[in-house]
Amino acid sequence: MEIILKTDIQGLGYTNDLVDVKDGFARNYLIPKRKAIMADKTAKKVLAEVKKQKSFKEEKLKKEAETLAKALENVFVKIGAKAAETGKIFGSVNTIQIAKALNEQFKFDIDRKKIFVDGESIKELGKYKAKVSLHKDIKAEINFEVFAE
Repeated sequence: MEIILKTDIQGLGYTNDLVDVKDGFARNYLIPKRKAIMADKTAKKVLAEVKKQKSFKEEKLKKEAETLAKALENVFVKIGAKAAETGKIFGSVNTIQIAKALNEQFKFDIDRKKIFVDGESIKELGKYKAKVSLHKDIKAEINFEVFAE
């Protein structure tokens, strides 16, 4: 079944994308949750007009994302955490702390939902990398270190 996404869905597509999914997934989850609409003839015409109008704004956002990605290349974030002498952290470091540290140290306001760390959270001291999705075509990688406070 062809549908038009109304929100970004990780692993499926972005807002206003025309995607093909299984009928049950569309009817039982995406459409009732208002995350998508069925792609009939009129919806496709409306989608074409919306994409035409948004193309200029999209180029501007893409250029801003590119400049932000270049700025993030040279960033090294330090995150303090309480840890045992063995190097294990009490609790964990996740995307919330990474986003907060980016904002405090470098004034980059990045949504925590756009930051991805392998393994969801960090439970030991050390140096790590995280991926930041700035735009659907642009992703940046940031380096960060978790140190004992």
